Amino acid sequence: MKKLILFGFISCFSLTMYAQQATNTAVSPTADSKGEAKKPTEEVLSIKEDVYDFGKIPQGKPVHHIFTVTNIGQQPLKIANVQASCGCTTPEWDKDNLIPVGQDGKITVGYNAAAEGAFTKFITITYNETGSKQITIKGEVWKTPAASAPENKSLNDLKN
Repeated sequence: MKKLILFGFISCFSLTMYAQQATNTAVSPTADSKGEAKKPTEEVLSIKEDVYDFGKIPQGKPVHHIFTVTNIGQQPLKIANVQASCGCTTPEWDKDNLIPVGQDGKITVGYNAAAEGAFTKFITITYNETGSKQITIKGEVWKTPAASAPENKSLNDLKN
């Protein structure tokens, strides 16, 4: 029995050592499949703000924010897709137009404040077919009263 436990321990130890060696010889993330160094992708899209905080908003009142994106590349910029992390967030952008070099474009992000509580939503922008960036909206939805404020009957006394 002792020999069996010792054999199991040595086997696990050997596999652990082999796994560490295999990790060290793996292709670097900045290399292509042949092990050759890849040129880092050039940044072509700049966003003035990556995160927008709506603060406290009343339940049932949709809110919107416009994100400004700037083309800082050498070619016109095409925003191919803007994908929200859930259906309560709705992005809108000009799908047909290219953003000229040095010019700005707009992405309007709406949030349907139906659910009470804090929220953080992620929006992924895909551009020039292979590039992507992520922006975030956050805030807190507070529950609105079910009915309006009760009538103040003593208000008539003040008028007299």
